[in-house]
Amino acid sequence: MTRVLLVDDAAELRRAVRLALRRHGGFEVVGEAGTGGEAVALATELRPDIVVLDLGLPDLAGHEVLTRLHALAAIPKIVVFSGTESSERHWIREQVEGYVVKGTDLGYLINLLATVAQQRSGEFSIRLARNYASVQTARRFVRHALRMWNADDEVDDAVIVVSELVTNAIAHAHTGCELRISHDGNHSDSQSGDQGGILRIEVNDRGAQIPDVQTLTETREHGRGLHIVAALTKAWGVDTEPDGSKTVWAELVDHRSPDDAGA
Repeated sequence: MTRVLLVDDAAELRRAVRLALRRHGGFEVVGEAGTGGEAVALATELRPDIVVLDLGLPDLAGHEVLTRLHALAAIPKIVVFSGTESSERHWIREQVEGYVVKGTDLGYLINLLATVAQQRSGEFSIRLARNYASVQTARRFVRHALRMWNADDEVDDAVIVVSELVTNAIAHAHTGCELRISHDGNHSDSQSGDQGGILRIEVNDRGAQIPDVQTLTETREHGRGLHIVAALTKAWGVDTEPDGSKTVWAELVDHRSPDDAGA
């Protein structure tokens, strides 16, 4: 059970998040605070695993609250859930596990909290519903994951690949899917000369149809997605899982230096 402290001066919003966490399962809201001072005091006393933090508190600036939370003996993971982007957003994003702007679908926040709760070093996952709005959710999710790994140079290609694979699952598998993105650390390929880590993207669904690369023609409107995936990645493929589902995967080379990748 993941212990959560909710920090927001709007009691009704704390209630909405608390109920959503209860419906999801696996979380226990151990405390709620409406000010920065209360947040630091409760975090010191309760030692939550995750703090969901609004930056617009009436007594302390978000910068100050984050600094005090990071000074605790037991430092919690922090996910910002705030009404606006702060002028210090670049500094703040480096201090937290996630940054979600209010107005975003609450389900995205809950999925992100679940990912933060279960995340292993170098791996994130999210379950996506069978609708095309999930493609946008997947894009936000992969941007968050790569930001956590300081892999901003890989974002554009990774977002395109994720968009194609999730769209393909929704359009052809006709099921929801699970998106997984992982980073395996340092990598070197003696044949291609590529150096860096491998960013692996996996989309698992329960559809029976195996993706197949279509022959491109000047008149064909569809079938270009896997050609785009192949062009942007080092390798891609399809694995059949023991439970009858399938996983479409793709790997991109992270070209950062080892020192940057470990930052």
